[in-house]
Amino acid sequence: MQVLFQSSSEGSVPGLGIISSKIGLFSNEDKTVPHMGWNSVHLLDAPHGDGDAADEGLDEALHYYFVHSYRAAYDPEREPDAARWAHSVTQYGREVFVATVRRDNVFGCQFHPEKSGDAGMCLLDTWLRLRQPATSAVARSRPSPPTPTPAPRVPFPPAPRDGFTKRIIACMDVRANDQGDLVVTKGDQYDVREKRRPTGLIEGPSSLPTPATATTTTTTTTSPLASSATVTATVAGAVRNLGKPVALAARYYAAGADELALLNITSFRHSPLHDQPMLAVVRAAAANVFIPLTIGGGIRDTVDPDGTPRSALEVAGAYFRAGADKVSIGSEAVYAVERLRAAATADTDTEVRRGDGSSAIETIAHAYGRQAVVVSVDPKRVYVDASTYDGPRRDELIHGSGDEEGKAWWYQCTVSGGREARDLSVVELGRGAEVLGAGEILLNSIDRDGTGRGFDLDLVNLVRRNVSIPVVASSGAGNVQHFVDVFEKTGVEAALAAGIFHRGEVQIDEVKESLVTHNINSRKTKPSIWEKDVE
Repeated sequence: MQVLFQSSSEGSVPGLGIISSKIGLFSNEDKTVPHMGWNSVHLLDAPHGDGDAADEGLDEALHYYFVHSYRAAYDPEREPDAARWAHSVTQYGREVFVATVRRDNVFGCQFHPEKSGDAGMCLLDTWLRLRQPATSAVARSRPSPPTPTPAPRVPFPPAPRDGFTKRIIACMDVRANDQGDLVVTKGDQYDVREKRRPTGLIEGPSSLPTPATATTTTTTTTSPLASSATVTATVAGAVRNLGKPVALAARYYAAGADELALLNITSFRHSPLHDQPMLAVVRAAAANVFIPLTIGGGIRDTVDPDGTPRSALEVAGAYFRAGADKVSIGSEAVYAVERLRAAATADTDTEVRRGDGSSAIETIAHAYGRQAVVVSVDPKRVYVDASTYDGPRRDELIHGSGDEEGKAWWYQCTVSGGREARDLSVVELGRGAEVLGAGEILLNSIDRDGTGRGFDLDLVNLVRRNVSIPVVASSGAGNVQHFVDVFEKTGVEAALAAGIFHRGEVQIDEVKESLVTHNINSRKTKPSIWEKDVE
């Protein structure tokens, strides 16, 4: 859509100039930037064609997926041409901007219909079915606008509350089991192997988990009593198997997840591009799942066994072409921020304003936009004596309450899946990652992972206050109320869970129903729209 405009503050390359207005950067005074997530639209035009109440498939009752830092402001006085082309608008914070433009057979949208689930599929299908003029006025005379020119628009004052929703993300940790198959797993404090249990036959009624959720073992025995619920025996140390990644992705999409994360925790065996089964997983998932996909694990500079260098940008590009929307960077982000801080000079205190352009964050953000780069953070608590501590993280200390009354701690960053601690705080990493060009923080917690005690609200609030990019809360969710708590008490943009969804302890629709009950914006879905058209 933006290429139809005259120019953009994002760069110096001119647009087509069909719409004689400019694209500008969002203000971050009352919101995080990028605008990343699901939002509603408000239709400005009367229905076209046969008078379909939903117009070109758009529905004000549904939500669409946006991910952008630059927008076309809806301002009839300062940008009249953009306002005349505007077909629908969206509000984020206090800013109202153009969501879609429409003139004759030209239709453009700021959101991503191909990532907007069934609502987006319905829009694309409806648009393709519309009867269009044989010859477009835009095609006859470019860049002059078609005639007759629509009447001037009137201002659209911001509503007291925008339509931006809180995202619920289902995360799948993917790794190879002992047989070499990729499975979805989940650890307890990052340990993904089963505890020692007796081997042998496990029998049970048909209500037991199916093989998709059974633990894969080196030696299996099938029970004649289990029928469709065959369960295999577990040997000590087997990788916990909670299902196949593509099948689970399809299940979570159907259940209403707003986004999926596939994190490769096996690492590359030989070559990230020539021996990477995760690429096949992404292609298969993207072919049937029309919501955003974040892919993590091994997004770094590496070298093939034959000596061929592979840059992080090259690896990320392969994932994007396979269907990913964002890549997640973990340990490499820590090292990049350490280098950034080491390069600090006296006149910039402890931080520099920009990196040297060589890190994975910078190269990928430069090529694909900062919204494509997620930094995954794995911090853990470091307890100190609050009465005597005068170290460099004294301004980041958290003072416990309730059961932790009298305790104090700061959050230290780790690498290699939490196995190695670094001399870097979570605040330092968050700020540095934003400077380097990250568009989002995926905030894990080693202390809370797998505990079911709820998100670490102190940690989430600390990071949320210190960065101006979206934050995803992760680790610790054990029930529906934990999602309500993290949104109400931190203002975070998204919350992620894994094990409780995989094991069926909490359903995604239960979470969303609870959010609505607590007056928290949640994405509305209407699958019957697309399914009915297909039938």
